Amino acid sequence: MRALLLVLLIGTSLRAAPNILLIVADDQRPDTVHALGNTVIDTPNLDRLVARGTSFSRAYAGYPICHVSRAQILTGTPAFKALPKYPGGAINPSLATLGGTLQKAGYHTCYTGKWHNDGHPKQRGYTTTSGLYSSGGSKSVTQPDLDDRGRPLTGYRGWTFKDDNNQAELGKGVGLQPNNSRHIADGAIHAIQTAPQGKPLFLHVNFAFPHDPRQWPAGMKDRYAAAKMPLPANFAPQHPFDHGNIGGRDELLLPTPRTASDVREELAIYYAMITDLDTQLGRILDALPAPEDAIIIFTSDQGLALGSHGLLGKQNEYEHSIRSPLIICGPGLPKNERTAALANLNDLFPTLCELIGIAVPPTVQSKSLAPLLGHQTDRVHDFITGVFSDTQRMICDERWKLVLYPKAGREQLFDLQADPDELHDLSADPAHKTTKDELASRLDAWRREQDDPNL
Repeated sequence: MRALLLVLLIGTSLRAAPNILLIVADDQRPDTVHALGNTVIDTPNLDRLVARGTSFSRAYAGYPICHVSRAQILTGTPAFKALPKYPGGAINPSLATLGGTLQKAGYHTCYTGKWHNDGHPKQRGYTTTSGLYSSGGSKSVTQPDLDDRGRPLTGYRGWTFKDDNNQAELGKGVGLQPNNSRHIADGAIHAIQTAPQGKPLFLHVNFAFPHDPRQWPAGMKDRYAAAKMPLPANFAPQHPFDHGNIGGRDELLLPTPRTASDVREELAIYYAMITDLDTQLGRILDALPAPEDAIIIFTSDQGLALGSHGLLGKQNEYEHSIRSPLIICGPGLPKNERTAALANLNDLFPTLCELIGIAVPPTVQSKSLAPLLGHQTDRVHDFITGVFSDTQRMICDERWKLVLYPKAGREQLFDLQADPDELHDLSADPAHKTTKDELASRLDAWRREQDDPNL
């Protein structure tokens, strides 16, 4: 099966290697794809990918914050390895990068959209940029402190689009504007149209939607009626304790305790931003030559709470935030399949290497999902871990999840099979002490292996 899969994907030469399109949304919850069960949201182009590929319902971000999650994707390593000055600072320069590895394999590598890591994409293995969106370049522009709803205007302050010489394109606006996704799609389409002939293309597209500051996309005012938006099943007015980010920027976007009306309004705009992203995704897919012959991956850097468990931000280990949507399509790969196998977003690096038949760099620590896609196995991970700052550590297997809060002196244990919305903490139940202790021991071993700086 594996040999057949590689023949289907790469043929007999590099010239026949497939184009690769990697699309990453920003803060998109895993439950926001129509074809995967959300009957409220409209996502026809994501639905197209669902029909053409394999959808993962248990794909985990590892670290639920943008720059760290993306560093893990770029390097195929956990946060402690990707960022030596964890959780901030520069990407470890000794690590191979996804863009650099594909560039060395003969790909024309192009980066489009949000860049939230240190340096510049061209320093991380990308030959060129198109529609780059990054911080800086707006010192001459004054931004308001509140949006038109009176909400704090904090996300993406001072960010601008840049040309290929990294010069700010102020005509496209400063900060997160309603047409941001369209500009990113324009950049991706330009990259496709100007890619050199005779070389396969790796196009890495990072959208900035549906991250806050949330706003109606251009032409989509009231696309979703707030009063009709269903609240999450685990909606709560506030979180029962300080999980490590109660005073964080994301959590201050709405007053506490949360009200149903405020959260419904936020969800309506959030869904509109995802539908707009979906429209722009469709434009990119339509511009891609022979898309049926390309490897196409869609995911998000992490999810978001948006009222679940009384939280707004992503800085938590609950399923709505630490998980991401993940869809993988490609020639010779299964179509319209679903899998509940555990996966990490940093698994995408070795997965792409294996699918196109090149060696995985020795610095990569994650695991290829290709055996899952090729039906050689039904599992590549026995467990998954999650981390946030020095305040949260998580481990989960196919059924159980343990979350430790070292600063708060708390812990949680959830039975994800019986309680997928994580409403019932079983950590104090003597009947589950053995399960809790086994997970804690496994998590401790993983932390020591990964040189967790907060042990």
